[in-house]
Amino acid sequence: MKNLALLTSTAFLALATPASADIILGQQNWTGTGTALTLEATVPGGNQPLNVQCIICGDNQPQQDASFGYTNFKNSGNLSDAIFFSTNVSGGGNPGVDTLGLPYDGAFLRTFLEAGGNLSTTFSVGIDVNDTGQAQTLEAFALLNLTQHIVLAQYSLFQPGGALIPSVNNGTGFPDYTLSGFNIQLGSDIQAGDQLIFYARISGANDGPDSFFLVPQAVPGPIVGAGLPGIVIACMTLLGLHRRRKMRVVA
Repeated sequence: MKNLALLTSTAFLALATPASADIILGQQNWTGTGTALTLEATVPGGNQPLNVQCIICGDNQPQQDASFGYTNFKNSGNLSDAIFFSTNVSGGGNPGVDTLGLPYDGAFLRTFLEAGGNLSTTFSVGIDVNDTGQAQTLEAFALLNLTQHIVLAQYSLFQPGGALIPSVNNGTGFPDYTLSGFNIQLGSDIQAGDQLIFYARISGANDGPDSFFLVPQAVPGPIVGAGLPGIVIACMTLLGLHRRRKMRVVA
């Protein structure tokens, strides 16, 4: 109960972020506060290494899409304070502690999400935690616009202290928590050609690999196809139904 109370309290503080701020991450300055993310004790479905795309992980990802790079910090075992950026390196790369990796193109990230039927481009990030029975702390997480050096979305970035994240389903591949509230808008949040990067910081690391991975937002209702073709087909279907009804009335 204490852990859940702390989680709720910290989530409230994250929502109370000031209107603007500057912060240094990876030895670079970032402006804005972005959308405040919510940390939820909601367990994402599936087995993380087998069926979802990792962005920052401490172990190999056997089913990772070859076109979707990620950071593999290899769970060195001697990091009590793990600070990593994502890196778009196929098969996994390690930019180093608190060091910027290769960014994702904003359009690429949106296209990747839409390919799974996620037309709204909203998504969540799942967290797979492993510990020895002593809870670790999620100090901060963020989605950053590397081109404009703007914070697009963040959890606890401006509220030091974070939240305890005791393992709920201990063991690699069994998720524990969800960070929700991400929403990418091309043309407003990011311009054409802008590059995006994720940032994560955990303190008190004490066991197996912790992982952060994409959880596409479910699309409400049945969708014919995916992306723009699906919308076109749906519109044509509705138009055909309208014409048939009109013909029946005339007859």
